[in-house]
Amino acid sequence: MNRLGIYVQVPFCQTKCTYCNFHTGVVSTGRFAPYVEAVCGEIRGYRELYRAAEVKLPEGFEKAVVDTVYIGGGTPSLLEAGLLQGMMDAIGEAFAMKEGGASPSPTNVTREVTLEADPETVTAEKAAAWVAAGINRVSFGVQSFSDKELVAAGRMHRRADIYRAAGILRDAGIRNVSFDLIAGLPWQTAESWKESLEELWKLGPEHVSIYLLEVDEGSRLGLEILQSGTRYSAGAVPSDDLMAEFYETACAFLEDLGYHHYEISNWARPGFESRHNLKYWRREAYLGFGAGAHSFSGMQRWANAHDAAAYVAAISAGRLPVEQVEVVTRESALEEELFLGLRQLDGIDVGRIEREYGVALHTRFGALEAAGLIEREGEIVRLAPARLSVSNEVFVELMR
Repeated sequence: MNRLGIYVQVPFCQTKCTYCNFHTGVVSTGRFAPYVEAVCGEIRGYRELYRAAEVKLPEGFEKAVVDTVYIGGGTPSLLEAGLLQGMMDAIGEAFAMKEGGASPSPTNVTREVTLEADPETVTAEKAAAWVAAGINRVSFGVQSFSDKELVAAGRMHRRADIYRAAGILRDAGIRNVSFDLIAGLPWQTAESWKESLEELWKLGPEHVSIYLLEVDEGSRLGLEILQSGTRYSAGAVPSDDLMAEFYETACAFLEDLGYHHYEISNWARPGFESRHNLKYWRREAYLGFGAGAHSFSGMQRWANAHDAAAYVAAISAGRLPVEQVEVVTRESALEEELFLGLRQLDGIDVGRIEREYGVALHTRFGALEAAGLIEREGEIVRLAPARLSVSNEVFVELMR
């Protein structure tokens, strides 16, 4: 193991979006600093905390060089710049940041350092401080360029804020910006979706993520839809068929603009694929810090408890509030190879997987190939390009 990703969870927001099913909350700003102090404590003391929580790291893990850092949430751009700098300093002190050992400065080598941000939280002062802290990639929760859709979703920003914030980031020297859009927001139409895509094109982000609206009981909007209610504009949510059409429209539009569709929900200009997120899909090692953060060592997966206050109390008491530690068995590793691998449009190398796991996979793919859901090219199996919008059906069948 020679490369490692670091994820830091900041579970705070200004408001709870109607569609959000994440473990985030709206709290007073006075809770930000104690939380960051706890995160820094976890980062600096991770060896002892893991040992006490019976989390085992492979031999040589501590020598791995951190080549990606992702600060997500929540809305980590709410934090004061000094708090973000403090977390970056802690990472630089605890981990090797360049070949040959640890470095006290996390800014002196080229690595991908991503900050999730909401447009309305961006200021010129913050952007300059982010760059100084080593942040060189910003992932924007744009979701839509339609003010009507943004209001219905409970977002704080408006179309004008997106343009203003994008200009600030470019002026600050950030040359790697990602935009998120959601297909399926209340009041979204084919026309408004195309308008959002065209607005995105005008701003020219290096990376784009397109997500379909998730309908489940974990969000206020999802629960309202499941209960056939009318709050949160639940009756104005597009049908599943329309959402699939929106997704397919985005695929064609972004391809025409020269974006590389490298994962089901993600497109990038050449060379701007999310190096950190690729670690998840390629089953590479990453450590997560903060309330609700997940980690993967290759041998185990584990997660911290989601409640931020309980997390701070536990770290302050010198223990890691691990919610679950799961040993990755050979069987579960194989399922992850298939499920996560097929999310990438390059597909999976079936020959490699069969050799490494000592299994025969042709029986799993035959029916899917006959149904036109996957395609094969020698040893490579990938999702059929025309069936990406129904990828979940493929995964369900594959795991039977």
